[in-house]
Amino acid sequence: MPRRLRIHVPGGVYHVTLRGNHRQPIFHADQDRTLFNIIVARALKTFEARLHGYCWMTNHVHMVVQVGNEPLAGPMHNIAAEYARAMQKKADTSGHFFERRYHASLVDTDSYMLELLRYVHRNPVTAGIAGRIDEYRWSSHPNYCGVRNEPWVTTDFALAMFGLERRSAIAAYARFVDSEQDVPWDPSQVMAKGAAVIGSDEFAARAAGKDFVVKKRESLEALLQEACRRFEVERTMLASPVRDGYMARVRAWIAHQAATRGIATLAAVARELGRTEGALRYALRAYPEEID
Repeated sequence: MPRRLRIHVPGGVYHVTLRGNHRQPIFHADQDRTLFNIIVARALKTFEARLHGYCWMTNHVHMVVQVGNEPLAGPMHNIAAEYARAMQKKADTSGHFFERRYHASLVDTDSYMLELLRYVHRNPVTAGIAGRIDEYRWSSHPNYCGVRNEPWVTTDFALAMFGLERRSAIAAYARFVDSEQDVPWDPSQVMAKGAAVIGSDEFAARAAGKDFVVKKRESLEALLQEACRRFEVERTMLASPVRDGYMARVRAWIAHQAATRGIATLAAVARELGRTEGALRYALRAYPEEID
C-alpha cells in the first residue's frame, strides 16, 4: 500500500497524532510524559519548529506543530525515535513502539485553528478520563490559561485571535474551550479518512500545488506595491513599528488579498510587514470592510 502524500509548506501548521503500536500505552508514569516533554522541546529547537498545542493521552499524543523550512518529518522522526529508544531500554524490549508513521494534516489556520485547539485540549474530557479540561495536567491548556509557562509552547498566535489584550484573550479562550457548542468539523473523522489537508477546497488546491511557495514569494512584493498605490502610502510605512489605524487597515487588505489570490501565507506576510500573525488576524477581524 503506497504511503499517503506528505505536503510540506514552510510555515505551515499541522495537526499531528502519534499512537502506540497496537494502541498500547506509550506512557506508564508521570516521568514518562516528563521525558517526552524534554524530547519534544529539544526537537523543536533543533528543527526550528513551533508547538501551538499538545495533549499527551495514554496511548497517543496530539500536537499542533508549525514547521519552519524543514519538513515535519524531521522533528517527528526525531521525537518518535528518541522516545522509543528510551522506553525500550527501560522495559528491556525491542520491536515497534509506535503504530506505523505519525498522521499529519496541514491546517488552514484562518478557519480551523481555534476549533483544532479546542478539540486537542478537550480530548481528556471527551475520552472520559477528566471531568474538566483544567483537571488534566498533560496538555498545553494551562499555558493558554496563563497558569503555566512552558517556553517550548507558543500561545501568542492563537490567543491573538481572541484579542490583542492578553488578559481578555485568555478569558475568551477559556469560555470557548469550556463550551459544549457544536463544531463545524470533526478532527477525528478527518484523521479516520486520512485527509492530508484540513481546510477549504481552495486551500487544499493551493497546498497541493507544486508552486505553493515559490510563486507566492515571487509575487508578494508586487502585492505590496499595489497596496501602496491603492492606499497612497509609502512602501516603508507598511513595516513601520508605529501603531496607526489607517496602516492597520492597509495591512488587513494585504493579508486578505495574499490569501484569497494565492500570493502568500499569513506567516510570510507577517514576516514581510514586521508583524505577528496574530496581529494580522486581529486586523482582519477589526476591519472587515477592507477585505471586500
